[in-house]
Amino acid sequence: MNNHPEAPNGGMPANQKLARVIGFTGSVSIVVGTIIGSGIFLVPHNMALELHSAAALLSVWVIGGALALAGALSLAELGAAIPQSGGVYVYLREAFGRLPAFLYGWGLFLVMQSGSIATLAVAFGIYSAAFLPVGPASQKWIACGLVALLTGVNIIGTRQSSWVQTAFTVAKLSGLALLVVCAIFYRPAAAPMGLPTALTPHVGLNAWSVALIGVLWGYEGWHMLSFTAGEVRNPARILPRSYLLGTAIVVAAYLLANIAYLRVLSLNGLALHQRVAAQTMEQIAGRRGAVFVSALILCSIFGAANGTILTGPRVYYAMAGDGLFFSAARKLHPRFRTPALAIGIQGIWSMALAASGSYEQLYTYVIFCAWIFYGLAVAGLIVLRIRRPRLERPYKAWGYPVLPALFCLAAVLVALSTLRARPLESLVGIVVIMAGAPVYFVLRRFARSAAQTGASNVL
Repeated sequence: MNNHPEAPNGGMPANQKLARVIGFTGSVSIVVGTIIGSGIFLVPHNMALELHSAAALLSVWVIGGALALAGALSLAELGAAIPQSGGVYVYLREAFGRLPAFLYGWGLFLVMQSGSIATLAVAFGIYSAAFLPVGPASQKWIACGLVALLTGVNIIGTRQSSWVQTAFTVAKLSGLALLVVCAIFYRPAAAPMGLPTALTPHVGLNAWSVALIGVLWGYEGWHMLSFTAGEVRNPARILPRSYLLGTAIVVAAYLLANIAYLRVLSLNGLALHQRVAAQTMEQIAGRRGAVFVSALILCSIFGAANGTILTGPRVYYAMAGDGLFFSAARKLHPRFRTPALAIGIQGIWSMALAASGSYEQLYTYVIFCAWIFYGLAVAGLIVLRIRRPRLERPYKAWGYPVLPALFCLAAVLVALSTLRARPLESLVGIVVIMAGAPVYFVLRRFARSAAQTGASNVL
């Protein structure tokens, strides 16, 4: 276990250090841009099929936002105290040791991060049908092409990727603002559209669970800024402010967007249409409105995919430094100064997932596995407060220890509710995570052998 935050030189050659090139605007853009992707434009449809009450639908969005904000503020303390690239992986390693940290990184690569990229790419393919006459097979090709393009952008440079992130974050917020404003002034010419069968007013536990899975996918990404902490300028100051402002912006945008959907389409209309944002604008402004919003939604998904591709390889970079991933993943491109191999490997696997899985299956895998580790990471905050009280903490999480403890409890409940609502996908996630344990011990044996023989590379 590493007992000290990364030193200014990190004990590494300067040419193997990630440069601190991300400022406050870029950090907020990573938070907002990685969260707002496809979920807010597609998930309300799935929720309306389960929750037969507008109040219930909005309340689940509030619950999801509260969980994301509580988790983000907890990670802000850890990030300010341990400003290393790798984020959650590093926090788990410092609090619980290498095995839990490795299982997180293993699951991140196989399911969570790569699955998030694949899910966004599949959603991009779905929304591309607004402009191109494409079927399911062509949508998968478009999804893979998106991953390949953004993988190349992120290899070229972190600064360039941060600029892309900021530009597309502004575009997606502008699109949501336009939709909300149009909905405020909308005057329906006819009664709200209805469903062929009556909706039941009672909302059962299973329906709540399924809806919450969708909402948590909508908020997925609130933690990803932590992965790039080693590239943020003045992380002790910027990280807490970026988490707070970025998450608050997302919660407000999501609630306003759902209110706009309900005002224009009604709950029944949400249940009828998967592409709810495009349908809302088509109802308001006709075909031109739908096309305009669809273009902005594609910008949103594009930006979220870019941020997700940007952040994940920083974990593999940190794992390689611990001898738990391909050692070449620690090497930076000689010209672009990025972990190019780690980015490329992630891109290839994400394309494989995008070509093989459905939208709902992919985000269920992501949510179940991710929230197990989110709970552990926030629990790590409590553990480190006890075990390392002298660790310098420029920012301390609000509501400690009550808020972190409640978040950990909520993470357990989220995992259990996902297991209950989607048992097959959840069990697949468990198998994938636990399969990493024997891999870890094999890698540790190789590491010990390499140390004994004086070898410089583990893998």
